[in-house]
Amino acid sequence: MLPALMLATAGSMLHAQSPVLPPDVELSSTADAAVALPGTPELHPAAEPPAGVISGTVLDPNGAEVQGATVTLEGVESKEHSATTGDDGFFRFSSVGAGAMKVTVNAKGFSSWSTGVMLQPNENRDLPPVQLEMAMSTTEIVVVSTRGEIAEEQMRAEERQRVLGAIPNFYVSYQWDAEPLSSVQKYRLAWRTSIDPVSVAISAGIAGVEQSQNTFSGYGQGTLGYAKRFGASYMDGLVGTFLADAVLPSLLRQDPRYFYKGTGSIRSRALYAIASVVICKGDNGRWQPNYSNVLGNLAAAGISNLYYPASSRNGAELTIQNSLIGTAAGAVGTLFQEFLVKKISRGVPQ
Repeated sequence: MLPALMLATAGSMLHAQSPVLPPDVELSSTADAAVALPGTPELHPAAEPPAGVISGTVLDPNGAEVQGATVTLEGVESKEHSATTGDDGFFRFSSVGAGAMKVTVNAKGFSSWSTGVMLQPNENRDLPPVQLEMAMSTTEIVVVSTRGEIAEEQMRAEERQRVLGAIPNFYVSYQWDAEPLSSVQKYRLAWRTSIDPVSVAISAGIAGVEQSQNTFSGYGQGTLGYAKRFGASYMDGLVGTFLADAVLPSLLRQDPRYFYKGTGSIRSRALYAIASVVICKGDNGRWQPNYSNVLGNLAAAGISNLYYPASSRNGAELTIQNSLIGTAAGAVGTLFQEFLVKKISRGVPQ
């Protein structure tokens, strides 16, 4: 009897713990029963965040649709971050999350365009037509000057150099590594020096002094005598300039200019200045014997015998004497160039 009592008690306990289902609930499976049990929380699938759409059309400055423009969307987590416009210039972003973002449009030949957009949940935003502007074309031009052009510019700068603002000082270069002059430039510089009004005036002044002292008496006095003296003085300068600074430098490829040193001890600068009458810079940039100056002075002195009075000609002796005088005068001139002329000249680089 005891075992039967225990079984009856257990059955009543199990019946007490089992929930009583309403008569309209039908269990189709254990899982269904669990969902339908009273007091059990109701389960829902995960909700997707609200998504919107952004679309628009890209046009050129004339209002025509732009095909192949790249449209970029930044600042949101979306399924699409970039799109390309079609034949009609249209673009579209779908499934765009709500929030602030930036829309950028780039197309070849046009300036970049961008705008900020605040998209609301589930909003379908159609942007106003995007009208691009033509890009500013930038062309990089690299100008490369030839050595001849650089030499021309440097020579023109030298032609502005004048002692005391008047006396031409064209044959001095204050740029140590100046470009060599071409043959044409050497002749032009010689001609420019010879026809300068101050050069002509200097010859006129020398002729006046010789007239007053009756130098080269074979020329006589009066207007004709002065004209002969002036012609001889001017020819000395013209012939000497062309032979020593144009003809021979072109043939021997030597630079007729004096290259200002400006640094070092007084002694080194003085020796350099004096030596320049017999040593010069070649067109190749190397120092070499100054044949142009030495031979030019000698030839100019020889030619002067053609127009000086017969009474003043002493043959080879006068030629050599005049040549040495010309060379010595050149040495004195370069000393002045090295130590004084730059300080009293106008148009020289500082």
